[in-house]
Amino acid sequence: MENGGGKKSRELFTAAKKVTPGGVHSPVRAFRAVGGTPVFMESAKGSRMRDVDGKEYVDYVGSWGPAILGHAHPEVVSAVREAAEKGITFGTPHAGEVELASTICRLVPSMEKVRFCNSGTEATMSCIRLARGFTKRNKIIKFAGCYHGHSDALLVAAGSGPLTLGQPDSAGVTPGAVQDTLVLPFNDEDAIRSCFKKYGAEIAAVLLEPIPANVGLILPEEGFLSFLRTETKACGALLIFDEVMSGFRLGLSGAQGLFGVRPDLTAFGKVIGGGMPVGAFGGRAEIMDYLAPDGPVYQAGTLSGNPMAMAAGLAQLKVLERGGIYEKLEATGLAVEAIFVEELRKAGLLYPWVRIGSMFCLFFREEGGRVRNLAEAKTCSREAYARFFHTLLDCGVYFPPSQYESCFISSMHDGIDLEVTQRAVAQALRGKA
Repeated sequence: MENGGGKKSRELFTAAKKVTPGGVHSPVRAFRAVGGTPVFMESAKGSRMRDVDGKEYVDYVGSWGPAILGHAHPEVVSAVREAAEKGITFGTPHAGEVELASTICRLVPSMEKVRFCNSGTEATMSCIRLARGFTKRNKIIKFAGCYHGHSDALLVAAGSGPLTLGQPDSAGVTPGAVQDTLVLPFNDEDAIRSCFKKYGAEIAAVLLEPIPANVGLILPEEGFLSFLRTETKACGALLIFDEVMSGFRLGLSGAQGLFGVRPDLTAFGKVIGGGMPVGAFGGRAEIMDYLAPDGPVYQAGTLSGNPMAMAAGLAQLKVLERGGIYEKLEATGLAVEAIFVEELRKAGLLYPWVRIGSMFCLFFREEGGRVRNLAEAKTCSREAYARFFHTLLDCGVYFPPSQYESCFISSMHDGIDLEVTQRAVAQALRGKA
């Protein structure tokens, strides 16, 4: 294998570039941040993926978060198969929507009502429109490095793909589309106070990832989320949590349950569909009732509530509710952490390590220290991460092809996976990647 995918991957990438911009359907997949040819996958099962050249990888991407139970969990696959046999899509209401919505509202205390859509981008975009319609205000606050999808108003100082490509903004987004988006540094209470002092009466909502996971992985300072809850209530703005990454992964009530902070609205993504293309947003009933057909805020989608996605989501949540999964994820997370801490020590490296539950990140920042915001994350060496990434890839361990992404553990990662991981990490770090 030469710096990325093998012969068949290279052939597919050449063919893809003839018919697809950049040869990929989501920019970070193009390997621009790490160099080389993207790996084209053929199948995935449990904690492993297999590429088109027949090489197997221990997977720490997990389709960017939703594979909590691993790939192709038998109960999820069975549920999708049964749903597909009854009809792939209806374009009408059906019982599965009611069952999954009721389950989400039961598990997440802040969710009194929920509306399904088709992606995390749609969910966050709809939250913003709803917040503006409900408060009759225009301005929103987002945080630098928090990525909320590619809708125009939110593609400002975003993380993930735009950051990887060195384009924190996007061409085609007009000044008017972002003139009411106020961007502040994460974990900076003084900046928030100043912003509310100046614009408080105009602010419709504060939107954030409670645990930013599209700029590596950044944890909120103690009390920061509670501070936001207090400030928004004081000025009549809504607090919106983007839990596309953290929802149901960090517990049955997500990050908001973990930190004990209840937002007004929450956005979910593919995690609620067991990895199927799906999104959802919900919150206080009085706010959600502003949506059409009951209220004046329009939102719609032909494939919203797709029966296969609903079935997959229900199947995954049923497994999670049985108990034991989150304990296993934490135990595996501790084991992965022990590997990295030990190998960093042996290599004499001070790179910051961050983990919460089954999410983790290693920042390639030589000066060490906790990474608190986007500015500090951008001091990392992308070149060092690229060398690390390719060493792992050669050793059969698949990490995100970007420094600015979180890694994810599934309940299917086992002792053999950890042995493979330790050997790969030791080789990569002792070479001082």
